[in-house]
Amino acid sequence: MGPKKIGIVVGGGPAPGINSVIGAASIRSVISGHEVVGIRDGFKWLMRGDISHVKELNIKEVSRIHFRGGSHIGIARDNPTKNPKDLETTVTSLLRLNIDRLITIGGDDTAFTAMQLEKKANGRIRVVHVPKTIDNDLDLPHGISTFGYQTARHIGVDIVKNLMVDARTTSRWYFVVAMGRKAGHLALGIGKAAGATLSLISEEFAGDNKISLHKITDTLVGAIIKRLSYGRTDGVAILAEGLVEHLSHDDLNELVDVEKDAHGNIRIAEISFGEILKAKVQKRLAEFGIKTTIVAKNIGYEVRCADPIPFDMEYTRDLGYSAADYIINGGNAAMISIQEGKMVPMHFKDIVDKKTGKTAVRMVNINSTNYKIGRKYMIRLNAEDFEDPHELSKYAATAGVTLEGFRKEFSYVIRGNDSPPEEAAEVVGNIKKNKSGKK
Repeated sequence: MGPKKIGIVVGGGPAPGINSVIGAASIRSVISGHEVVGIRDGFKWLMRGDISHVKELNIKEVSRIHFRGGSHIGIARDNPTKNPKDLETTVTSLLRLNIDRLITIGGDDTAFTAMQLEKKANGRIRVVHVPKTIDNDLDLPHGISTFGYQTARHIGVDIVKNLMVDARTTSRWYFVVAMGRKAGHLALGIGKAAGATLSLISEEFAGDNKISLHKITDTLVGAIIKRLSYGRTDGVAILAEGLVEHLSHDDLNELVDVEKDAHGNIRIAEISFGEILKAKVQKRLAEFGIKTTIVAKNIGYEVRCADPIPFDMEYTRDLGYSAADYIINGGNAAMISIQEGKMVPMHFKDIVDKKTGKTAVRMVNINSTNYKIGRKYMIRLNAEDFEDPHELSKYAATAGVTLEGFRKEFSYVIRGNDSPPEEAAEVVGNIKKNKSGKK
C-alpha cells in the first residue's frame, strides 16, 4: 500500500491566497516526512471514482506559489453531498489514493462537504478545513476576516475610486454589483472604504419577508434625486449581488429563467442585475422628467483570482501551516482559525447552524457601529429627510412634485429595518402627522 499521504483539495470559487495555503501546508507536511497530494479540480473527479487527476506537491514546486492568485491545483463547485453514492465514492477514491488526512480549502459549501466527508469516512480519514471566501461570510469570531476578503476589497476599492472620478467627470451614475451571495460584507466594505455614494445590501431589508425589486429601484431613485437636489449629477452605488437571492418569487421569475449550481445556489453572475436595475431606475426617473446616464458594472471575477495583498499572503500562510500542523498532530473535524495570533480549531459540531444543518453564515450586523457609520455617510433618503420640510421641499422640487407627492412616492423606502430601527417607527408617525397638517 505504501505510506499514508496528506491530500489537499480546493472547492467553491477562487479567492486570493489559495496558493499560499497550499504552499505553506505542503512545506509544513513535507519537512515532517509526509507525502502531499494535490487533488485537481475540487471533488469533480473523486466523486466519479477517477483518481488520475492528482499531482505531488513538493517543496520545489510550491515554494513561490504564494505570490500568485488562482489555484495551483484548480477548483470546482462539484458537490458530492447531494447524492450518498457520490459521497461514498469520494471517500473510496481518497482511500485508493492512500490519503488518510485531508485538508479542504473553501467557503461554507465546501466546509459542509468537509463535515459530511469526515462523518462518512468514520475514522478512516481525518479532515480539517481552511475558511476561504471573498464574501467574508463564514462565522469566524471577533469579526476575523475569511481569507481573500481583504484583497478583494482592496482591489474593489481601487476600481470604485476610478469609477467615482469617471462618474464626476462624465456626469453619470455607476451601479456596481459586488460579489456576496448571502452576505453584504464585500459590497459594504468596498463602498464604505471608497466613500461611494451609497451601498445596498440584503441585510438592511431584513424586516421584509422578501425584497421588492420596486423598493430597491426607489431606494436608488431617491438617492439620485437627493444628490441631484445638491447639484450633483453623478454617483456610484455599490450593490451586493445577494440582493437577487432575496427577491420575491415574482420579481425573480421576471428577471430570468434562473439557473442553479451544484450546491443549489442561483447563478447570480448569469443574471444582469445591474442592467435590470439600470433600466428600471431610468424608467422610474423618466416619470419625474429626469434623464440620467447610468452604467452597470460587475466586480467579481476581476478580484477573486488577484494576487493576494501582503495581509492575505501572511494570513493564508499561517492558516496553511496551522492546518497541516494540526492534522499531522492528530487533529480532526475542525475549521482552522487564527485568533489573537494563535491557531484555534473550531470544531465542526460547533459551527453548524442548528436551523439549516449547514455551516453557519455570518451576515452584516446592521445594528453595529461599523454599519451605522457607513450608513450615515451615504447619500440616500433617510428618516431625517422626512422630518425636515425644507430638505424635503428641495427633493420634491427636483422631482417636479409636491411635498405630499414626494412623501407618497418615497416615504415607504425608509420604513422597517431598512432604516435605523430606532428611527423607523418615529418617522412613520411624523409622516402621518405631517400629512394631517400637524408639525
